[in-house]
Amino acid sequence: MKRQHFVALLLVSVAGLAAFKTIETRVIKKRFFSGNEPTGTVYIIVDKSDYELQVYDEEGWYATYPVVFGNKDLNDKMVEGDRKTPEGTFKIISKRPHEKWHKMLMLDYPNPESIAKFNQRKAKGLIPKNAKIGGGIAIHGTWPNDNLVVDDFTNWTNGCIAVKNDDLDELEAYLPIGTKVIVRR
Repeated sequence: MKRQHFVALLLVSVAGLAAFKTIETRVIKKRFFSGNEPTGTVYIIVDKSDYELQVYDEEGWYATYPVVFGNKDLNDKMVEGDRKTPEGTFKIISKRPHEKWHKMLMLDYPNPESIAKFNQRKAKGLIPKNAKIGGGIAIHGTWPNDNLVVDDFTNWTNGCIAVKNDDLDELEAYLPIGTKVIVRR
């Protein structure tokens, strides 16, 4: 085979693999691709830089779901109204339907960790003395039939974590109240 043809074939193969990987990472991935539910204690890691919500159970990795956030700036939430998603360790405190966003898995933000970080930032002068911490952070769905906002990485929330509605139905079914949620960048 001529070198030019080999290089062209190699580039096409690499490009195809990259496209496949991109598509693959935006689709639900499950251990063994079966309908088995997670076993034992379940926890979540939300990786803001990868736009992923990963579910782990006692056997390790279970599933990955695509997510989006509030602000394009993926830094930690600083103050109420900045549309940034807070980083830290939280837990699901309630699950309920929502008239706009399908369902809500409410997180315990602000929790003591968040309040301590907020107060340290105030003391260092990183945020105004009169700033408020905000609240009402959740993992929630999208407008009906609007999965495109997740597929094309559109950060549109006020700081929440948005997931496709079908994915949220699945998560809500097997994530109990009290599930640990780690949000990081």
